[in-house]
Amino acid sequence: MGLQPLEFSDCYLDSPWFRERVRAHEAELEKTNKFIKELLKDGKNLIAATKNLSAAQRKFAHSLRDFKFEFIGDAETDDERYIDASLHEFSNFLKNLEEQREILALSVTETLIKPLERFRKEQLGAVKEEKKKFDKETEKNYSLLEKHLSLSAKKKELQLQEADNQVEQNRKHFYELSLEYVCKLQEIQERKKFECVEPVLSFFQGLFTFYHQGYELAKDFNHYKMALQINIQNTRNRFEGTRSEVEELMNKIRRNPQEHKRANHFTMEGYLYVQEKRPAPFGSSWVKHYCTYRKETKKFTMIPFEHRSGGKVGDEELFVLMYCTKRNTDTIDRRFCFDLEASDRPGVPVTMQAFSEEDRKLWMEALDGKEAVSRSKKARCLGEGQFCSAQLDKIGFTVIKKCISAVETRGINDQGLYRVVGVSSKVQRLLSLLMDAKTCNEVDLENSADWEVKTITSAMKQYLRSLPEPLMTYELHGEFIIPAKSGSPESRVNAVHFLVHKLPEKNKEMLEILMKHLANVSKHSKRNLMTVANLGVVFGPTLMRPQEETVAAIMDLKFQNIVVEILIENHEKIFKTLPDATFPEPISMSVSPPNAPPRQSRRQGQRIKRPLAVYNLCLELDDADSHSSPREDTPTGSMDSLSSQSPTPAFSSSPPTLLDGNHLIMDSGDLAGWTTNLPGQSRPSMVSWMNTPSANPAATNPAPSTFFFPSPATGSDRAGESIAHRKARAVYPCEAEHSSELSFQIGAIFEDVRFSREPGWLEGTLNGKRGLIPQNYVQFL
Repeated sequence: MGLQPLEFSDCYLDSPWFRERVRAHEAELEKTNKFIKELLKDGKNLIAATKNLSAAQRKFAHSLRDFKFEFIGDAETDDERYIDASLHEFSNFLKNLEEQREILALSVTETLIKPLERFRKEQLGAVKEEKKKFDKETEKNYSLLEKHLSLSAKKKELQLQEADNQVEQNRKHFYELSLEYVCKLQEIQERKKFECVEPVLSFFQGLFTFYHQGYELAKDFNHYKMALQINIQNTRNRFEGTRSEVEELMNKIRRNPQEHKRANHFTMEGYLYVQEKRPAPFGSSWVKHYCTYRKETKKFTMIPFEHRSGGKVGDEELFVLMYCTKRNTDTIDRRFCFDLEASDRPGVPVTMQAFSEEDRKLWMEALDGKEAVSRSKKARCLGEGQFCSAQLDKIGFTVIKKCISAVETRGINDQGLYRVVGVSSKVQRLLSLLMDAKTCNEVDLENSADWEVKTITSAMKQYLRSLPEPLMTYELHGEFIIPAKSGSPESRVNAVHFLVHKLPEKNKEMLEILMKHLANVSKHSKRNLMTVANLGVVFGPTLMRPQEETVAAIMDLKFQNIVVEILIENHEKIFKTLPDATFPEPISMSVSPPNAPPRQSRRQGQRIKRPLAVYNLCLELDDADSHSSPREDTPTGSMDSLSSQSPTPAFSSSPPTLLDGNHLIMDSGDLAGWTTNLPGQSRPSMVSWMNTPSANPAATNPAPSTFFFPSPATGSDRAGESIAHRKARAVYPCEAEHSSELSFQIGAIFEDVRFSREPGWLEGTLNGKRGLIPQNYVQFL
């Protein structure tokens, strides 16, 4: 579990738990600040003296390996996991470079030092300044409040009103500052990942340039670099979308805090000053407590808490309430007071003071006091300017189909399609015409120049957002999010496939129309720049949204985007075929390994000299076995989307990238034999990947699978003979890089397939030509 989200509504309660969560975020940022300072120091050591290069590299590698980014929420996207793992992988690169003992000329000032210093000074430094303001305002607010509450009720009414106004203005200023500070804290928590990792990535690119074997190293490192750049860009894009949603929620809460209070099990909660009586002649004192009350059980709890002493929390006191009585100013020299009496202390009332008359009324109502005032919550529509009448009816389908037809006819190649928004007034006018049965058929979107493409796309998104319930429903929202947070790419597709067929028929039909269209849009991404990942960012919040608007829910936006990416990339399978009836509904929240590995390098002589980390980004192998590893793990990924990369062969548009152990499925009887014949591998992690349950655990007949074969160099002759003269089918396309290799497309059938002497390669015949085939690109029949 990562850091807990900081809810804006909690700024108005300012509870002890809220302060603890704020301190946790501050501690994490301080840790990040120290990490960056250490990283900068290490980088400068590399430049300072070549004689200290080896020691500086070890220290730098150690710093990278030991640091881990914390995340907000309960899970990370694949992109974020790759970013988190990147520091560990960078560390592996450095270790291998240090072993070479080559003198490297580094110019890291522009690529590493300045960006990190800029981030530390401009971003982390800004947070420190905000913290100082926040702490100062906290001290000022509660000091003024105590002074104000100590005012005698006998003072003139004018003086009291002026004092009330001053306190109210100060309180508003404090809440404004608190909201901005909380927003800044969470922004930096999200921003720091790509802001810190991107300069390190640039540093590594420069590092290989000056290396003696820089050409070969950079060529292999380039796969990982490209994948990580896509991960960073995807994360940055999701961050921008999340930030705008968070700011919108903050502004809503700022306008009306009471309407956006989070639902919880307490009838009422907040701060009250409790009178503590002392023996004569000392009088009494007033101590601030955080109080909670549950009407069902009549349990009232009080926790003494002092903001100004560093957040010191006292012992909790709990009692069962008997009654509540309002105290008038003629009986006590303080305003806003009321008495409580506990069942175990009859006749001994506890006097409490609220912050204001309105606050006292709320407490009196919750505690069933004599002067309780009822409150009514305002019904909220779907949002300003939205059409509450939008429905999945005949008109709704007509609106979407007309818009899609116009977009595909007129603007399929427009840059930023669906990202560029139209003029609000024009969008509203177009929607009004389309939603009216009398004028809908008269609107010509395909041939009329009156309506710009951006107006049409904005109207389409506005219609979908204004449905009474999101297209993928509130009921299934949480279930769709779960597979996006965990599992292998294949299990995610299967889970989403299963859940789509649980949608109401009209919702599913509309979703199919949209996904078919968006898949067509993504095919033109070279011109319109709208890749699958970009479309996911645009349509994730449109098609999916939680019932309750909270920061925690907004943190799941990135997973909504992933679900939409899966739908776009696999729309043919999801909507044209029925899901597996035996697919289990619950999805385990386990972190899945990456996808399939790239083609094995056949230049073995060069490979022994290369850094091991380039070839084994996910498994740590012993140095003695490094040259015999039969596979490489260099992530490149689909340029459209790494986060939702599907292993389904028919829909993969790019070569495999990372090893996905979830798909190394074998007949159960041979599993133990295969795993024991893998010298040089990190066997525990390999076995754990291979034992991941398949999407259809009930199936008993062995299905064609992608096998992970031991290299012939291991001496496993029996395994080699077992597949001699077999057929295999290509599950990924491949273009030959040498005359001895075969080029092929997905679905190609190879004859007489057997092991090659080259580790990681097979020999086979295709269309009468015999040549080498990457072992992990095929599936045996």
